Amino acid sequence: MKIDPRHLMQLSAIVETGGLTEAATLLGSSQPAISRMLSALELRLGQPLVIRDRRPLQPTALGQVLAEQGDAIRLAARRSAEAADALRRGERGTIRIGGTPFFTDALISGMIAEFHQTHPSVRVDQRYGYTTELKTLVKSGQLDLAICPVELLEEGDEDLTFEELLPGRNVVACRVGHPLFKTHPLRPEALLEFPWIEPPPGSALIADLRTALLAIGATHVSVCYAGGSLASIVNYLKVSDSLTILPHSVVFAMQNAKEISAIPLDLEHPRRSLAILRSGVSPAPASSTRFAKHVISAFQELRTLIRQHEQAVVWGSGD
Repeated sequence: MKIDPRHLMQLSAIVETGGLTEAATLLGSSQPAISRMLSALELRLGQPLVIRDRRPLQPTALGQVLAEQGDAIRLAARRSAEAADALRRGERGTIRIGGTPFFTDALISGMIAEFHQTHPSVRVDQRYGYTTELKTLVKSGQLDLAICPVELLEEGDEDLTFEELLPGRNVVACRVGHPLFKTHPLRPEALLEFPWIEPPPGSALIADLRTALLAIGATHVSVCYAGGSLASIVNYLKVSDSLTILPHSVVFAMQNAKEISAIPLDLEHPRRSLAILRSGVSPAPASSTRFAKHVISAFQELRTLIRQHEQAVVWGSGD
């Protein structure tokens, strides 16, 4: 025999409140409607569900069993409504984000952890990629947003939105206590006396490194290590006199560890910004909108700190 789940929910309310009027109030219904339902259900089942001469109303054995099923249905309905509301507010759900490896490891992963302190029910699925690939993934709806270096939105990017987080600035990174810090005056040519670590294939930093070295007159440099992750490059740097090129924000984010630092030489900078890319066509999940606001706010604070640090350092010319 199939029983309407709504009737089980109504019976559950009757047993919980102990009365037809009280159950109607709880469910936003009317006492006559609840009474008719109860009588029709008892007639169909061929036995009573409540003991009517007791106040508050007491369930029969069958009434108690069915009321418990109604409890479960009411609980599931309430939880479903709560889940839907949480998704609508961006307090639950899954955010699919992409980012370039160095920025993600040095900056974004920590921001994700901070976001989870106030939004613990939101899952973040993160993947690595470089700008061209990440643009494609956002356009196709496989990512909700991407955080990556962007020069300009090109033809074919009309369905993407772009919001700058930090202006592009690269620095020469090395270990704390590198011999170059003791060189006065520091000449750009001195950079060529040490081996270099080349950024991973596909990274825009490779082109930036070549541009910077050409600007100081290099025709050849010694590359001692290539293609490593940020963690492996930092581990290599801190026990060697090698140099590499990194975004200043990445080096700044790691300064508290006191393992790597930036050589105070001003490099030729690409016309590029770290930005959030999102679809301008598909509506974003509320959770991803909340996360984007969190990242933007975090970068506003970081941008101020980096600017203060840059103003405190006397940067020599790399030209």
